[in-house]
Amino acid sequence: MAIKIENRSQTKLPGKTEKLIEQILSGVPREHTRGLERLRLVDSIEDTRLRLPQRSNLPGIYHPRQGTQQAWLEIATGVLLPKNKPLFKRLFPRLSFKGNLAAVIFSLIGQHYYLTMRHSVKKTQIEAAVRAYTETRLRLWSEQQHTLRTRLFRPFQPTLEKWARALQKRAAAERKKSSSTT
Repeated sequence: MAIKIENRSQTKLPGKTEKLIEQILSGVPREHTRGLERLRLVDSIEDTRLRLPQRSNLPGIYHPRQGTQQAWLEIATGVLLPKNKPLFKRLFPRLSFKGNLAAVIFSLIGQHYYLTMRHSVKKTQIEAAVRAYTETRLRLWSEQQHTLRTRLFRPFQPTLEKWARALQKRAAAERKKSSSTT
């Protein structure tokens, strides 16, 4: 069963957003989305369980299955594309809209997958598992989107990843050193 896409947002979205969402969802294995009924685009999330500051900054929320109602996803377009901001603060989110939307969708699907399908993951490990799931799905989706760039940089990727790990290790040592002196 395909996931229904409902657009209840008043925000002016970039063209072909629904087609982009369908493309993002097609890159996810069907068993990971089993049980998801719909994906709803709204201006802001209006969930009474959340406090107001949380609601205004939350880009998406996963609604688990409750009784006979299937699980569904809700994405706030007002957070991804802010309206009442200066031009440069509206321009950058619009330029990175595809990637941000993909990241939100992958993280919500990851939550659904690890909460409903993967019973071997403990509750304390879910956040790290969802983060890893999102990163791997984003990497695969990005490679699919940018085939030429992927082919050009693939030989350099191991070296770049090694440099990134070395920089992270150095930053962690600096943080540890600064926290121990304070």
